[in-house]
Amino acid sequence: MTSSLAKPGGHVSSTHHKGPVERRLVRKIDFFILTFCCLSSFLNFLDRSNLANAYVSGMKEDLGFRENQLNEINTCFTVGYILGQIPSNLSLHYVKPRHFFPAMMVVWAALTMVTASTHSPQAIMAIRFFQGIAESSTFVGTHYMLGSWYTERELGKRSGIFTASGLAGTMIDGFIQSGIYTTMDGRHGLRGWRWLFIIDGLVTLPVALYGFLLFPDTPSTTTACYLGPSERALAVSRLHPKEQRTVPDSEAEEPTTTSPLSWAFARSVVTAWEWWGFVVLWIIAGETESFSSNALLALYMKSSPSAEYTVQQLNDYPTGVPAAGIVSTLFWAALTDFFGGKRYLVGYFIGITGVATSAMVLAAEKNSPNSTALVFGAYYWAGTVYACQATFFAWANDATRARGPVFRSVVLAGMNMGSNAVNAWWSILFYGASMAPWFTRGMYAMVATSVALVVWTAGLSYVAARHQAKPSWEESRPRAESEKGQEPMSS
Repeated sequence: MTSSLAKPGGHVSSTHHKGPVERRLVRKIDFFILTFCCLSSFLNFLDRSNLANAYVSGMKEDLGFRENQLNEINTCFTVGYILGQIPSNLSLHYVKPRHFFPAMMVVWAALTMVTASTHSPQAIMAIRFFQGIAESSTFVGTHYMLGSWYTERELGKRSGIFTASGLAGTMIDGFIQSGIYTTMDGRHGLRGWRWLFIIDGLVTLPVALYGFLLFPDTPSTTTACYLGPSERALAVSRLHPKEQRTVPDSEAEEPTTTSPLSWAFARSVVTAWEWWGFVVLWIIAGETESFSSNALLALYMKSSPSAEYTVQQLNDYPTGVPAAGIVSTLFWAALTDFFGGKRYLVGYFIGITGVATSAMVLAAEKNSPNSTALVFGAYYWAGTVYACQATFFAWANDATRARGPVFRSVVLAGMNMGSNAVNAWWSILFYGASMAPWFTRGMYAMVATSVALVVWTAGLSYVAARHQAKPSWEESRPRAESEKGQEPMSS
């Protein structure tokens, strides 16, 4: 990283040094890439959160849910999501992204609508497994695409906007379910929660069509009609400006000649510090989102020891959690860009937040039932930990860019795969629905996880700084040479 990137002033001045052609290019990719990515993320998280909203809106009683079956459904989704991570990102090197992303959206939209016809928790388990596979394409795939188009000075804010759009889906889904329950419950003989799945699926289809027609693929493969030849060349070259290039021209990120289906490539990934550093980072950080991702506030309200809440309140009040996440995500994404890519700073904030909010809920349990305000305050504050999504994936994009696009895509997919592999059993062990309203075991787990995140963030930032001080080509050249002539892995 150059010294200009290490100073706030370098980041600010860089925006003024862009010529009119580059500014026009950035505006175009902002519109066509961010519009599609943010809409797909919005709908993706809308779909994920609709299960919890449906659960507290009558689905639990209608389908006879018992004990932790809600968590088991989430685990089925997570298992499919894990299995799809690396294959989905590798598919982007063989199938055009503007074909792959929309196709997966159509699949998950169809499965969402099918959920409206179910009559047992077991049927939903099967549907959500395949939904997890389809939806695995969106999150890390989009972070890979953002890293392919945006420079280090631009990436944090765009990652933040993308993440915030997903949180907006989580937030708005509560209001949507509340409105559907009020206006459509019983219409045509369908309960309101069934209408939620139907509507969520239908609104996804136009966005899939938009992506198929206008998404630009990667800079080196784009054939988008709105980008001229000079803009396409600029899109590739600006990610490797000569004054910042740390690898030889022959090893630039686009294109790559290394087959991802070779034992040499697999070895190069699993022996790299970036793989272990960022995969473990996101395994830990992903569990600091447990309060929000497991809808603990909604489950607390459903089993509240001090008050009874209406269906509208059960859907509306928890929307404050993703709202806090949106504000925090945009703030930290912009701040880490401003400070030249110091993404690790958010890890310390998340660690403090996790310890403090857990302590607040534990204190509220001892003071029950006169502690409602304290519990709500803790869960709303806990929503700010969503900031680590954008910043940590931007950090991984920054750190792995010189390794090439295939390596970068696998590390990003590995991060999400590792996190969800742990979350598949973590949520049942520490945040099962039967543990509501206090989730005492989960509070202590959150304290331990938050402390571990601070320690790992400090260690990873130290290792990254040491490797950043070396020319990247010294590490990548032997690895690239060792991969030449390797035969692909047999199936």
